[in-house]
Amino acid sequence: MSDILPNIGLTNLRRRTVVNVLRAWREVGGRARHAVSDQIRPNVPKEDLELLHKQMAQCLDSKGGEVTARAHTADLGRTYLSLNEDGRLKFLKMLAGDFALDDKKLIAIAKKYDANAENAEKFELQNQLRQALNSPRSTILRQFTALPDGFKFLINLRADLLPLVGKGLNLRGVEQDLKNILSAWFDIALLDLQEITWNSPAALLEKLIEYEAVHRVSSWNDLKNRLDADRRVFAFFHNKMPLEPLIFVHVALVSGMSDNIQVLLDEKSPVSDVERTDTAIFYSISNAQKGLAGISFGNFLIKRVVEILSAEMQNIKTFATLSPIPNFRTWLDPLIASGKSEFFNDGELVLLKKLDTDWHKDKKTENALQPILTRLCAHYLLNEKSGAKKGGKPFDPVSNFHLSNGARLERLNWLADTSPKGMKQSSGMMVNYNYKLSEIDENHEAFMTSGKIVAGKQVKGFL
Repeated sequence: MSDILPNIGLTNLRRRTVVNVLRAWREVGGRARHAVSDQIRPNVPKEDLELLHKQMAQCLDSKGGEVTARAHTADLGRTYLSLNEDGRLKFLKMLAGDFALDDKKLIAIAKKYDANAENAEKFELQNQLRQALNSPRSTILRQFTALPDGFKFLINLRADLLPLVGKGLNLRGVEQDLKNILSAWFDIALLDLQEITWNSPAALLEKLIEYEAVHRVSSWNDLKNRLDADRRVFAFFHNKMPLEPLIFVHVALVSGMSDNIQVLLDEKSPVSDVERTDTAIFYSISNAQKGLAGISFGNFLIKRVVEILSAEMQNIKTFATLSPIPNFRTWLDPLIASGKSEFFNDGELVLLKKLDTDWHKDKKTENALQPILTRLCAHYLLNEKSGAKKGGKPFDPVSNFHLSNGARLERLNWLADTSPKGMKQSSGMMVNYNYKLSEIDENHEAFMTSGKIVAGKQVKGFL
């Protein structure tokens, strides 16, 4: 079965997922009487376009009933999974163009509705409008939800689609249809919060390693350390994807607010006595499904975990993060390259030009850069916005996420992440966002209504 998979740079995990989907659909797709998937070549040359169109149209054919419709849908899914990158683009463009809304029909109904018809007729026209707004492609896509592993297929399909949407390929309609379908099925009320432990299925633990996006898991021993007695991992799951975490958070139970990620993740550190700890540190939050981007679970995840830990452990009084500052250098480096900025003088510029060296290993250079970088980073976190057109949100996405959830920008930590990634992103600095339970709602309201950032004295003091 795997021999029909194109070589398009899939990860091993994604490749196994595709194989599992194909296996689940083998019996369903085999029922289609007029299957054409085997005739369509991976790059969908011009002479195969008609066959592909026919296969999509078959999914809309009501003849044969629900079983046949599911078989045609499975066959169409198998075709997509067999295509290479060029073929998939042609597939998506055909779905976007040939199976879009009927604009003429929609406009005609809208005109009738606007013509002061009788109330009874307006009610019927409203129903017609609803039907006309349901594109043929959304009907095709929705049918995948009835297939085994159909949700995973749709999520991966949207993950393939998202990078293409802004390239002028007229694919935004397909993406919006997919987002609408997934938003309805992955509503927070339909998700289950579960704790992942070392005793969880190996397949699930492997996905924790694969999907970890903040601090790479280097080995199984590293993962075991992150699942020790003084650690917790929680994830949201959907009952249609029981072994696929949607988003997960790593929590460390410690004494005091952590200020260094290497210390926190040190496999040689002794396990803390959980009953003597007083702080829960959220040190990594990872979205596991790229195809669910824009469908937010993270704010609910943190609040739910806080509720669970508060009820389970009365000694935990502080809930905070140890967070990266991923876009700090993205903002700072162009200013350094330009050689001119209102934020630093010529003498400071000379020092800042050393940031691409191992400056942190030289104590004299480190001491000279510390007041400059902490001042610049405090300004960045408190003042740099992504623009009025985007609502004036913080330029830093992690900052925006936690502040919008009602957290307090508590503390800036010097050389808290000296890994290559940490140095490249933020010159090694990390930040603590404090989820002070008595302030969360007030902070959230102030941030969302006026953009106010509640910050601790230490951060403000750097300015």
